[in-house]
Amino acid sequence: QVQLVESGGGLVQAGGSLRLSCAASGRTFRSYAMGWFRQAPGKEREFVGAVSWSGGRTDYAESVKGRFTISRDNVKNTVYLQMNSLKPEDTAVYYCAAALGRIGVPPPSARHEYDYWGRGTQVTVSS
Repeated sequence: QVQLVESGGGLVQAGGSLRLSCAASGRTFRSYAMGWFRQAPGKEREFVGAVSWSGGRTDYAESVKGRFTISRDNVKNTVYLQMNSLKPEDTAVYYCAAALGRIGVPPPSARHEYDYWGRGTQVTVSS
């Protein structure tokens, strides 16, 4: 069983920055690919970005490329989402997710490929 707990959400003005964290349980964290997704009211949950098991490969949605950065610390069992130049359209609940057994393969971008999910943290960007 893997437990994921997100933190770092909040209210920020457009153009500002936030850093989300996701703390994971489990002794094999370093074998998980980790992803970030978001869900705005009335919309489906969408892919934001992902990082491979080693941290050596990342993938991002086009809407956040150049503004968001994912990183991970396999000693602290934590993955981060640094969000810069935030826009009102980035307002959503942000979820982290873990895909198990992903050593040596690119991180997935599809929701169904993730095995465990956190409960989410709200990010609100005011104009």
